[in-house]
Order: sequence, then structure tokens, then C-alpha cells
Amino acid sequence: MESQQQGVVKKKETRGRKPKPKGDKKDEQGKMVKEGKKAQQHHTVDDKYSQWKSLVPVLYDWLANHNLVWPSLSCRWGPQLEQATYKNRQRLYLSEQTDGSVPNTLVIANCEVVKPRVAAAEHISQFNEEARSPFVKKYKTIIHPGEVNRIRELPQNSKIVATHTDSPDVLIWDVEAQPNRHAVLGATNSHPDLILTGHQDNAEFALAMCPTEPYVLSGGKDKSVVLWSIQDHISSAATDSAAPKSPGSGGSIIKQNTKPGDGSGKTADGPSVGPRGIYYGHEDTVEDVAFCPSSAQEFCSVGDDSCLILWDARVGFSPVVKVEKAHDADLHCVDWNPHDDNLILTGSADNTVCMFDRRNLTFDGVGSPIYRFEGHKAAVLCVQWSPDKSSVFGSSAEDGLLNIWDYEKVGKKVERAGRTPNASNASGLFFQHAGHRDKVVDFHWNASDPWTIVSVSDDCDSTGGGGTLQIWRMSDLLYRPEEEVLAELEDFKSHVVACSKP
Repeated sequence: MESQQQGVVKKKETRGRKPKPKGDKKDEQGKMVKEGKKAQQHHTVDDKYSQWKSLVPVLYDWLANHNLVWPSLSCRWGPQLEQATYKNRQRLYLSEQTDGSVPNTLVIANCEVVKPRVAAAEHISQFNEEARSPFVKKYKTIIHPGEVNRIRELPQNSKIVATHTDSPDVLIWDVEAQPNRHAVLGATNSHPDLILTGHQDNAEFALAMCPTEPYVLSGGKDKSVVLWSIQDHISSAATDSAAPKSPGSGGSIIKQNTKPGDGSGKTADGPSVGPRGIYYGHEDTVEDVAFCPSSAQEFCSVGDDSCLILWDARVGFSPVVKVEKAHDADLHCVDWNPHDDNLILTGSADNTVCMFDRRNLTFDGVGSPIYRFEGHKAAVLCVQWSPDKSSVFGSSAEDGLLNIWDYEKVGKKVERAGRTPNASNASGLFFQHAGHRDKVVDFHWNASDPWTIVSVSDDCDSTGGGGTLQIWRMSDLLYRPEEEVLAELEDFKSHVVACSKP
């Protein structure tokens, strides 16, 4: 992607990012047709975006739009820092994927999360697409060795994060103990607190942290899934607290000494840790991995071979179940339901999201999902279950949409007077976030404020910057029980009538 505007970079071709077709210099007519189609697509996107923006005061309880200087391929919530009357402060992790004029970085930001029913409608609708949001402020910069493709926080202590870059290693950081660095040309890389080794080829995207134990899981181009434990390297004092340490006070909670014989040793960049296990079963790149929420020994993976594989470290290094043809194309993402161990989501380049039940994954040797969710018009890049409601999940895609689904609504048609049944409700789709104008590469539900989502898109051409970070929460009138909402609206109607009387 090329642009003469400052801050817009020429980026590598990553998953879902295909090379742009080169115009034939000898065929000017063909070139004009291509350019005309491109302009028409931009026009359609702009129209759709304008329509969405006009509806923001109606659809959202709060929305913050933050134009990024550099593209970011990942965004994650960190620990909550402070609670106040109208808003809370919380850490936010993202990255800066630069053009080489300055180093690539892992960014720790402070975010002010406005509480429900506090923001005024006119406030959330009045934002400048090219401006930085006052709700997001950079707190610390870590100079990252290579681009940051994926960020994941450790559930046992969300100040410890893992990052994937375009190398075989997984890097572990204690973001509070790491010194704040100034990202200037020629600056040396920050030193990770731990380096996880074991891949034989680049591991770009597939990365997960275990909910029950300090375990890390990764997949890569070597077609393998690799499991590590960082149990022995984390201090017993490694627990989340409301007030983070200031940089340099007390040092890292990751121990810098390593035990002999555990596959780890010192390197020039810091201590390295070898794997507990390497698992082979995929026939192409592993694109995403996920732990079973209740077991550190059970996990799953998806890849470009269109397979979903379930593993159990207690029974060996081979697949427990291999679901062939889980989708009709490459699988990009997977998530395991934190409320129900039987439900697994997968997202694919075939534009769909599938929900599988681990008790009945296949039929005649082929993947047999409970339901196939169809609503995206391009490859699905990220799926995640809601931390608050077991039947709700989100999916983001290259079509620029972040869809929120509820499988309890599947098949339920809502009758309205004089209107046909609502097809969206029948499909399980109940909210569509259309605030991004290009592919939504990552998003994350906020466990501290469950209906608040951070999402990041790769829309440099549209924004004149590095992309867009948005923090948003839909109106609670959309997801609360219908009877409760109708009762509140009736009370509101009575209030309006009373106020209008002379």
C-alpha cells in the first residue's frame, strides 16, 4: 500500500492482504476501467460510512475514534487502573508498524473508558476522522525487534504480554518494568524478558495465553503448534493489582535466572525458554490457536489447510480430532467459548464463521458445524466470544465490518406490524459496527466493561494516517431483555408527555 502522505507506509503482504494488480501500460483503456472500479468501490464505502456516522447517536452509548500515526495489526485491553464517577482508566496495548524511518514499537497506552449512559449523544457523534482521541494517551513505548503482528496478555497477570513478529520466536514482556524508550532512527531494540524458542520457521499470527496456567501456545509456517510453560520464570508475586508500579520500581516480575535442564538458557537478548511440546498435524501454515478455557492441556488450532485440530498434551503429540474441510477455504481464526467448553468458533477466507460442538465435530469425515454464520462479504480475520454472555460473539473481516452475533437468536424471526420478518435476526446477527473503512484486523472485548470493544483497522488510504483505532459500546437498549427495554421506553414516554404539558 503506497502513499505520499506522511505516516502512511508501504507494508508487507500479510494474511488477507493481497498484492495490488499492476496496470498494463500498453492497455490504457483497461487501466481506466480498473481505476473506475476502484473509485466506485471507494464511493460505496464512503456512502456507507456517512450513513453509519449519522446513526452513531442512536446506535452507540459511547464511541471514541483515534487516528493512528502508524498501522497496528493488534489491539488488546490491559488491566484497569482506576475507577471514577464517570469514567475508568485502563491500559491498552497496540503496536506501530513503521516504514523503517523509525523503529517498530509495542505501545502501552492509557485509555479513559466512559461509563455507560454518561456520554452525550452530540459528543459521541462529533469526532474528526483525522484527529487523535483525547481518551487515548500513549504511556510507554517499547522498541520491538521487528513488526508486531499479534499481542496477547497473560490472564494471570495482564501486565505480562506475548508478541509475535516475523521470526520463529515468541517474545514475553513485563510491560510495567520495561523502560520507556524514544523511538528514533538507530535506537537499539528493547530486550524482551523472555524469548520462547521452538519454531523452525516464522510464526506470524497464531498466539494464545492459557486462562488457567501461565502457558503460551503458538503456531507458524512450519505447520507446527508449540506449547511453552513460563511458570518457573514468573515471580510468586505476579498478581494483578489496581495500581501499577512505576518504571524501574522493583524490577520485572519475570525472573531472569533460568533452571538448568529445562530447555532454557541465556542468549544475548535475554533468557530463552524451550517448548514443553511440539505438535504436528497440519499440512499448511497454522493461522490461529486457542486453549480450552478449563484445561491447560487441551487446545485447538486452525490453518491454511482448512483444518480444525483438537489436541491434548496428556495423550501425545498427535491430533486428538482432525476436522478436515472445516471451511471451504483457509481458516484464519479460532476461539473457544469461555462459558461452554463444547463450543468453538472458526473464521475463514470463505467469508463465514462456523460454530462447532466438540462432541460432534464431523459427519462422514467432513466438518459438521452446528451453524454457519453468513453476514460478511470478505475474509473473516478475527472471532471472539463475549466475556459477558455465553451466546454472544464478534467477528471482524476484510469487508470493514465488525459483526456482533447471538446464536440464541438464530432462527427467531421478529414480526413487526406491516413488515416481513427481520432476516438479520433469523441469521443471529444483531449489531453491525460499520465505523471502519477498510479491513478490521483485530478487536478485543473489554472484560472490565464487557460490552465495550476496541477495534483496529487497516484504512490508511481513507484516513490519511496509519489506520484507525475505535473504542465503542453499543446502546444497552439493543442487547438488554426486550421486556425490560420496552418498560423503560414506556416510562420515558410518560416522562416526555408529562414534561410537554403546560
